[in-house]
Amino acid sequence: MEDGNDSSEGAYWWQEAFEEYTSEYPWENYSYYQDDCCEGGYFCDMNEVWKFEALFMPIVLSLTFAVGIPGNGLLVGVLLRRWRTWSVADIFILHLGIADFLLMMTLPLWTVQYADEWKFGHLICKMAGSLYTVNFYSGIFLLVCISLDRYFSVVHAQMYSRRKPWVVHVSCLVVWLFSLLLSIPDWIFLDVAQDRQGRQQCFRNYTIQDMDEWIVTSRSIFHTVGFLIPSVVLIFCYASIFHRLRSGNQNLQKQRACKVIMAVVAVFFVCWTPFNISLFIETIHRRNQNNTCQSNAALSKALKVTQSFGYIHCSLNPILYAFLGEKFQLQLRDIFLGGKFLM
Repeated sequence: MEDGNDSSEGAYWWQEAFEEYTSEYPWENYSYYQDDCCEGGYFCDMNEVWKFEALFMPIVLSLTFAVGIPGNGLLVGVLLRRWRTWSVADIFILHLGIADFLLMMTLPLWTVQYADEWKFGHLICKMAGSLYTVNFYSGIFLLVCISLDRYFSVVHAQMYSRRKPWVVHVSCLVVWLFSLLLSIPDWIFLDVAQDRQGRQQCFRNYTIQDMDEWIVTSRSIFHTVGFLIPSVVLIFCYASIFHRLRSGNQNLQKQRACKVIMAVVAVFFVCWTPFNISLFIETIHRRNQNNTCQSNAALSKALKVTQSFGYIHCSLNPILYAFLGEKFQLQLRDIFLGGKFLM
């Protein structure tokens, strides 16, 4: 009977740990109550992890905000200033800058949550979370659009020269609508409630009955739609472009184009590959009921560190797509020296 009572007590703690599925936001922070559990059926002491998050994430988000807001703001401003001479790439880059800028605007809210708790109510929680998701996915999809535009303009230049202008605008509209579709779960599941420390948190709140299904679904969408498909497109497009440029007569302009192409691909994979690998490992790890508290804590920290690379990527897009361009530099010089922003 004594063994049975011990077993029953352990089951009680295990049940409490899985009573409700929660994940902190933004865009799914992948920090679960089951990460805090379970060694011998009891909660792990995650104070060290929480202290690390409270220090590390606000610093990363603040620095990203400080770089991303002026960078993307200048990018959008310069493009609006020369709207009469927009190319196809300019239109896509304009939408990309808007998406990254709007995503950056949500970072102060998540910074406050990491440093202290969520202080902005249920409605702002749903709005900020949905806005974050929309602009996260639209930014990725617009990178794909830019890659396809460059691929067709270089590899299939003659055919692509006959494209219809309205196709570009329709493509941008489809990107935004599809991103809105992917944000529907945020409107449904985002909620504000207390965590085990008694702090108010904005997170996706799933019941235990739907937990496994939604975890698998959300992670499958993130891996497939947010990384794997864009990666395949980027690799194909830029490998084809690079091959075409290398096969012809190389001049200074083509050499610069090759360097920019390699930078675009390298930064995308450097920023997103570590997090996707860590998340995939965590998905396998969390299904093992014999996990130790040390492994849970180490993996939680790894997810935070690699996730921060994704934030940083959004602030690097202006540098990659515009700041390296001579035309952009000239326009920027005119803005600061001439004092005129929009014409």
